[in-house]
Amino acid sequence: MIQSMTGFGKAEKQFENKNYVLELRSLNSKGLEVNARLPLQVREIEIELKKIIGEHLVRGKIDLNLNIENLGLPSVKTINTSAINHYIDQLKSIEDGDRMELLKMAIKLPETLTTGKEEFEAEEIQMIKELLKQVIGTLNQFRGDEGKVLETEFQKRLVNIEKLASDVEEIDPERSANITKKLKASLETLQVEVDQNRFEQELIYYLEKYDITEEKVRLKNHIDYFKETMDQSSSNGKKLGFITQEMGREINTIGSKANHAGLQKLVIQMKDELEKIKEQLLNVL
Repeated sequence: MIQSMTGFGKAEKQFENKNYVLELRSLNSKGLEVNARLPLQVREIEIELKKIIGEHLVRGKIDLNLNIENLGLPSVKTINTSAINHYIDQLKSIEDGDRMELLKMAIKLPETLTTGKEEFEAEEIQMIKELLKQVIGTLNQFRGDEGKVLETEFQKRLVNIEKLASDVEEIDPERSANITKKLKASLETLQVEVDQNRFEQELIYYLEKYDITEEKVRLKNHIDYFKETMDQSSSNGKKLGFITQEMGREINTIGSKANHAGLQKLVIQMKDELEKIKEQLLNVL
């Protein structure tokens, strides 16, 4: 079962006089990387929330965003008189002016108005954790849906490679005959007498160097193994990546032994299809 590393999940819930909106976004990454954007009053449970994500998500760059809206009376802000007086003294050192005018300027500067930190109760913290687990479930569902699209794409590319490999099978006898014909023609131009038995031995040796039977068999086995791995219960993006590397080696070897324009063309097409698989594998979990 293929799962994508990209995904999105969102859930919203009201608790007492607050509205909680929690979002998770996932992008591809070699490992698990979690970034959290939380309100100040929730920062104390950031490690716990990241731990929950680590228990349910394997790989990906995860962005956690929690927004809390107070539906009751707005929180009362407190004037930070020490900060304001400090700002006024600094402004006076630059330009001595009317205190009321300096106060108007100072009140607009950072940290002049503060909101007392709100303490969270255990029940509220538990609610946030449950909301996170719900969003993780939505994210995994999204990943699964994206994975089905990727699997369809992989199947399409594998069918194309198999068709091209079948074309290689058809061309191969003609290629071997052409190699033999070229060698005989080259010998005839030399106009020298040749030991026929020795010539046949050398010809067999030469043809064996260009034989691609093993490469064709191994390529087919790698394609079958890729399909088997896709059908496994867990997503194996890294394993599929290793299989495509082996497929690439066999295709490259066929190309290096080709010595035939038509076969080289088929090899290039197989490489193109395999490259499209590799690009999409970057998004597989």
